[in-house]
Amino acid sequence: MANEPGDRLSCGVVLARQSAAGWRTLLLRAWRNWDFPKGICETGETPLEAAQREVGEETSISELAFDWGESFIETGPYNRGKTARYYLARTTQESVEMGIVPELGRAEHHEFRWVSFDEAFDLTSPRVRTVVTWARQIIGT
Repeated sequence: MANEPGDRLSCGVVLARQSAAGWRTLLLRAWRNWDFPKGICETGETPLEAAQREVGEETSISELAFDWGESFIETGPYNRGKTARYYLARTTQESVEMGIVPELGRAEHHEFRWVSFDEAFDLTSPRVRTVVTWARQIIGT
């Protein structure tokens, strides 16, 4: 799906981290909704640049390796007509520091968790579950 003029494209990354217990992915919770780090693509940014920027702003994770290429999955429309585009990247960074949003005076999210892909499927909404399923098929978990 192309980002047509007037569309609101939100770009994010499914982070995959290898651990002793297997692959883990990072979920962020805003209110009761769990999702991957993502945010609106700004003017002049490519969707991949927006996704990388949002991961850094929301989690402080800067080490991203797109081992599986730059393929993506889109979901939507949701939340007033937005489309969400997710890429898949590997990271070795485990520590997360949720950034403060100046307009809010606090972090955008209330909680984060590194979880298995099974746990991610159980925690997320049907829209996000399609992304979990897509990512785990690529990784082979």
